[in-house]
Amino acid sequence: MASFLYVTDLHGNRWKYERTLALARELRAFLVVNGGDMFPHGRMYDEQGRFLRDFLDPHLALYQSAGIRYLGMPANDDLGVLDPLFESMCDKHSLVANIAGKRVAVGPQDFIGMNLVSDFPFRLKDRARMDTKEFAFPPQFGAGILSRPGGWEEIPDWPAHARTLPTIEDELVALPEPRDRGRAVYVIHGPPAGLGLDVCRGGVAVGSAATHRFLSERQPLLSLHGHIHESPEESGAWKATVGATVCIQPGQSAEGLTVVVGDLETMTFERRIVA
Repeated sequence: MASFLYVTDLHGNRWKYERTLALARELRAFLVVNGGDMFPHGRMYDEQGRFLRDFLDPHLALYQSAGIRYLGMPANDDLGVLDPLFESMCDKHSLVANIAGKRVAVGPQDFIGMNLVSDFPFRLKDRARMDTKEFAFPPQFGAGILSRPGGWEEIPDWPAHARTLPTIEDELVALPEPRDRGRAVYVIHGPPAGLGLDVCRGGVAVGSAATHRFLSERQPLLSLHGHIHESPEESGAWKATVGATVCIQPGQSAEGLTVVVGDLETMTFERRIVA
């Protein structure tokens, strides 16, 4: 099987999107996986919607014409209100898929996406959840907000509201089952705890204990993560294992495009920062 590319946390950087496609063509990769936080950092509906319509839609068409599979999913900085638009864009192309909460077969592997993350201080909560029922909320930067058609819904007591929602632990269990767990690839935006893949600036680790436990119990072939851009530089780790499962979190550098080139037959991986 040929190489595949894994990228995450591009946040609407058009150059990084274009460079990823160029690299995929150069390496004759059969697949590109985007692990989430796909749209621009700005949380305005117009800005992200314009990016989807003006850039991402025609960009995905280039993957279709190149014969390269593309799997992606919106994550915590991508407005949930735009999910139907993103889904409709993916539906146009047989080689493109939104994997959030879905199982997509690519040869013998099943790719299963999970784009919800453990709660954080930031106000946008479209995809934030308690990690487990015992989760302790971090200090908040204000009332929570959810994106809605035409504006925002403010949630003054976000912790109380979050306690009514399924936890990360619940959501992981509810994901579709793979055909063969030993060949499954989970794309889980939030990294697992305890592996050095979740370290924020200053050394604070914020990974998901529920995700670590899920991977330990299920033992898939591979798990792909993101969310904490600076973690590889802070901890020195971008790859780890949970039992037989290989876990990858490449981060995303301000110095260039951060990408992992992988091979699912040999299970070899190389992290590159491409200028």
